[in-house]
Amino acid sequence: MIEIRPIQPNEWNQAKRVVYRVAHIVFNDPRSLEESIAYHESRHELKDLDDIQTNYFENGGTFLAMFDGDEMICTGAIRKWNEETCELKRLWLLHTHQNQGLGYRMMTELLAAARRMGYKRMRLQTDAIAQSRAVEFYQQLGFHEIPRYTERTDDICMEMIISE
Repeated sequence: MIEIRPIQPNEWNQAKRVVYRVAHIVFNDPRSLEESIAYHESRHELKDLDDIQTNYFENGGTFLAMFDGDEMICTGAIRKWNEETCELKRLWLLHTHQNQGLGYRMMTELLAAARRMGYKRMRLQTDAIAQSRAVEFYQQLGFHEIPRYTERTDDICMEMIISE
């Protein structure tokens, strides 16, 4: 049975592992999964996941996890960008569970949470080439490309009006 709920502190490492597992495939990492994880951990690339409480729950957002039984299969989060805008972060779904509508279910939950928190817009940034399927997914949901709002020059930025 599929369940979506806020992540618990003892599950933060599981969330990182979901992100690493999906990214390993998406970015065609030639290293083994464990070597890839060690490399990216040494660079602290997922440092926001070391303290989800502070970076998400205490930053005007939430961090959700989706479970298939006991296995975490998807993560998704929002955090405050400004008073009217939240940022979508860490939406990763294991490849074994894609094309089943589960990413859409997670986005529905995140959009509902953002609306309850009073946000009017949701934005995101992603790699347009490696994550072209994600870009298509976001476009189908109603996101459109906007000017870059971060220093990452290789990503595209997108935004969606979620409440008038």
